[in-house]
This record gives sequence, C-alpha cells and structure tokens, in this order.
Amino acid sequence: MTIIDTHLHLVYPERFSYPWLEDAPKLNRPYRLEDYLAEASPLGIEAMLHMEVDVAPRDRERETDFALSHGAPVIGALAACRPEEEGFAIEAERLAAKPGVKGLRRILHQSPDALSQTPRFAENLRRLVPLGLSFDLCLLARQLHLGVDLADACPNVSFVLDHCGVPDIAGEALDPWREGISALAERANVCVKLSGIVAYAKPDWTVEDLRPFADHVIAEFGFDRIVWGSDAPVCTLTASLTRWVEATHALLDDCSMDEKAAVLSGNARRIYRL
Repeated sequence: MTIIDTHLHLVYPERFSYPWLEDAPKLNRPYRLEDYLAEASPLGIEAMLHMEVDVAPRDRERETDFALSHGAPVIGALAACRPEEEGFAIEAERLAAKPGVKGLRRILHQSPDALSQTPRFAENLRRLVPLGLSFDLCLLARQLHLGVDLADACPNVSFVLDHCGVPDIAGEALDPWREGISALAERANVCVKLSGIVAYAKPDWTVEDLRPFADHVIAEFGFDRIVWGSDAPVCTLTASLTRWVEATHALLDDCSMDEKAAVLSGNARRIYRL
C-alpha cells in the first residue's frame, strides 16, 4: 500500500546550522535523502514532504529551497516561519510563492506558552488562508489548550497537529493528554498526524504500548482527518524507520483497506493539496 510521509527531516550539517542538535547527541549526525530512501523505498513510502528542522534563522529559507531542489519523490515542503514577528506577512507571501511549499510550521513545544497567544500571532496565521497554506502545530501534551485557542481564533486556517500531541507514552500518561486531543478534535479545522510517537515511548516499547494513544486519536479524529509521518530520523531514538512502519500497520490492522489508505496517503493528498 502506498505511503506518503508527511514528516521527513533531512539533516545536512555541511550546509546548515542546527543549534538544537548540540543538545541531542543521538541525532547529531547527517541524515541525507539517500540515507532515508535506502530504508524507506522498500517499505512502500513513495513520496514525502520535508519538514523544517529548526535550523538557524539565517538558514530557514535556504533549507526550504534545498529540500525542494531534490524533486520527486520529495513532493513538497513544510517551511519554518515566525508568526510572532512583525514581518511575517512578507515572509509568508515569499514562501507561498515557492512551488512545492504546502504549509508552514513554528515549533511551539520548546517555546514559552505566551508566544502563540498574542493577537499578532493569530492575525498572522489568518494570512495563510488566501495563500493556500496550512499550519503544523507542534505542541506538548500540556500545551494542547494553546492549539484549541489558535483553532478558535483562526477558524478558516487548516491546522495539523504533529506527533499526536506529544503524549507521554513512556509514562503511560493518557490523561490529561486525552482530554486535550478530544477538545482539538471538536475543531473541524484541525487534523492530526500519526507520527513521532515512538520517540516518546520507552526504548523497549511494544505496539500495545502505543495502541491506547493511537486508538484515542483515531476515535476522536476519524479516518478522514489523520495523516501519517515518519518523523525520521527522530524516530530512531527508540526504533528504526522500518519498525515504526511495521508498528503503524499493526495499529491499523482492524481498519478497512479504504480507511488505511486514507491515513497512509489519501488524506495527505487532500489536506496538503498534493
């Protein structure tokens, strides 16, 4: 079955600066497209979107240009942005003019909660609607209410919640994460990405450790508002890409073929306008 990976990170240290990797030694290494494809292609991953990797400010736009320069099977990019800044309107228009830019992201799970709660932040996100761009939300489980606030303040913006809202799977902490997911699912302009969750599980995780979290996301969002992402190479903190794909298939075992196809590729085509 065809898979579209909506969350691939590529790391080219010789080209760009990644300040955060200094504090992430297990990930502080090159991860090039050929490295990914060697494992991804046999798994049925036929196309992918590059997700920004929080490079140094001077490299943000250059990273997007480089990701898009690869061409197929990289069929688009989700670019870094700063909606809290006064110059966002110009930045967003410039990014939207690049063929292949499908959406934007501002990492919020490592930022002060107040960053995304200003009138300017919401006003700038609303600028994405006429530009045809979505916005990926990267929030911790304790921050999911911030996503609710943004979704309510920007009802016409298409939001995609990354990594199922970063649940503490290692700690088996279904609550209060579960309530936050339910609240976000009530907002019709929010979708969710089945991605990254293995990075928040114990190193010896099993599919059954992941299942309560995946099942709740599916129950709340339904099969038409979920996309899939590898979060490679971050997924390698506790697994290989292969193991995460195998786990995904196991988590979707009880789904119909149409439901599985929607999660693995169909929804991505619609939500990210591929």
